[in-house]
Amino acid sequence: MPAAPARSDRTRRRAVLRRVLPLAALALVASLVSGCANAAREGIEDVYEHDEIGTFYDVPDPLPAGEPGTLIKARRLLGAPHGAKAWRVLYHSTDHDGDDIAVSGVVVAPDLPSIGHDRTVVAWAHPTTGAEGKRCAPSTGIDPFSLMEGVDELLDAGYVVAATDYSNMGAEGPASYLVGDTEARNVLDAARAAQQLHDTDAGEETLLWGHSQGGQAALFAGQIQPGYAPELDLKGVAVAAPAGELGALLSADIGDVSGVTIGAYAFGAFQEAYADQHPDLELTSVLTEEGAAAVPAMVPLCLLGQNKQLHAIAKPLVGRFLAEDPTTVEPWATFLEENTPGAEPIAVPVLVTQGLEDQLVKPETTDSLVDHLCEAGDQVQYRTYRRADHGTVAYRTIPLLIPWMEARVAGKPLDPATLACG
Repeated sequence: MPAAPARSDRTRRRAVLRRVLPLAALALVASLVSGCANAAREGIEDVYEHDEIGTFYDVPDPLPAGEPGTLIKARRLLGAPHGAKAWRVLYHSTDHDGDDIAVSGVVVAPDLPSIGHDRTVVAWAHPTTGAEGKRCAPSTGIDPFSLMEGVDELLDAGYVVAATDYSNMGAEGPASYLVGDTEARNVLDAARAAQQLHDTDAGEETLLWGHSQGGQAALFAGQIQPGYAPELDLKGVAVAAPAGELGALLSADIGDVSGVTIGAYAFGAFQEAYADQHPDLELTSVLTEEGAAAVPAMVPLCLLGQNKQLHAIAKPLVGRFLAEDPTTVEPWATFLEENTPGAEPIAVPVLVTQGLEDQLVKPETTDSLVDHLCEAGDQVQYRTYRRADHGTVAYRTIPLLIPWMEARVAGKPLDPATLACG
């Protein structure tokens, strides 16, 4: 007798399960089908938009007058991440000389409206994809969101993401590769441009997030923001494996094809960017004849998609690229020093992360950069990751990054015990 109610309960539970499980399975299948359908739709839209870029990146001649950050044009992107809306943008910025230039990029925002407050903008500074040209710009890729490390998590957290291409990538302009002031202005002006787009709900609160080359750009943006874009309410700067100590970084990397490639990009950009001050500057003052001859061929090639061609040029130059140590030969030594972050303090908290297996931005160069930032008076939190290399460290950072950003927006003080600066 006592067992009968149990059998009755089990019978009822089985009956319920027989009704519920098929529904749950159908819901799961529907969810998977919906997710696949969304991914397929976004993929089709990405390909369509890539083929329809046309003249969007053509800079008006003459360039109409506009304050930094003013939109020149914008085009809605159909293939935005699910639950988001996005635009390809062309906007006014300035180079390190203060000249008005046009810069391209992408802005992406949550699809649902913000209720009762403006959204915080995360200005994303991308890692190296090349040094110049439309083809190398992240915004011209089939999926322009694929290089925005953490974009899905940032959108889920309610942020607007403004991603510059940097000058002379996408839209034609002056060289910007590792030219800190130019990159920084491009990053900050992307945040300004995001505020002008209808339906982003973007406000003046801003966070900076960058990886590798983008880490250098974000740190410089943090330095110049008070004087260049004082209306932006900067809350924090986060960087992963930043290209910080340029002289040490170049010295550490020049012994392989990646180092030769980055060196070619950097020396070519510096020669062009500083041509007004040094019109007779020759690459052979620091590079071998072979190295100098290779730079014009390497600079237009993209790191993504043209790696084979880059390696074919760079590999024979390993050990035969530099004629002199650029950290001791002027004006190259000054270029490297002036484009290393840390000369000016950053008034907001800084988060630096580094992979301990990184063979491109080596941990010791980031250690040195953190010391440099501390000497400038910055509030730096420094986290390293085992089993993380240059390609994975930004993704490893995301679980730390999102709550860190939320705390900065909320105005929470840093725990002194977490600071790298004694």
